[in-house]
Amino acid sequence: MSLDALPLLDELRILATNGLRYADNPYDEERYERILELVCTYYGEALSVPPDEVRRRFAAELGHVTPKVGAEAAIFDDEGRILLMKRADDGKWCLPCGWVEPGESPRETTVRETREETGLTVETRALVDVYHLPPGATFGPHGQIAVSYLCERVGGELRLSHEGEALKYHEIEGVSDWHKNHREFALDAASARK
Repeated sequence: MSLDALPLLDELRILATNGLRYADNPYDEERYERILELVCTYYGEALSVPPDEVRRRFAAELGHVTPKVGAEAAIFDDEGRILLMKRADDGKWCLPCGWVEPGESPRETTVRETREETGLTVETRALVDVYHLPPGATFGPHGQIAVSYLCERVGGELRLSHEGEALKYHEIEGVSDWHKNHREFALDAASARK
């Protein structure tokens, strides 16, 4: 059996990091420090990074450890096809998407990322769903929260950004090479349109 230890290591790291933040006695602080030391050692072995560098990277994170939050735009044309971008980093198809910036709502992220990646101006019309994507090799050490919106084009001209290799409307079932969970996002958005 092959075990992906990164989710376990990250959960232990989060417990230790948050525990150190709130610990009020030296015995608990010592225990949390030991857990963090072990996590750094095993993270380092798993990722071929020296434990001191792992610890430095962990220390650079501010505040309570939480998952990353991203937002996706589902934009359909009059024929019911969904707008997808072929990503430059992995060559797979995805909805326009990106990370929520500090001080920005997921709705604002959806509008901004769509403009940046496609040249289109959109308005969000409905929330499709909020997805929990678990920690691990695919979704990073903390996991992710993805917020998906049905959007309507209200302006702009379709143009490809430096983040993509191609940009076009597709029939969902005609796409075989999806980026991470974007097929699920697209199918859910298509169902939400009905």
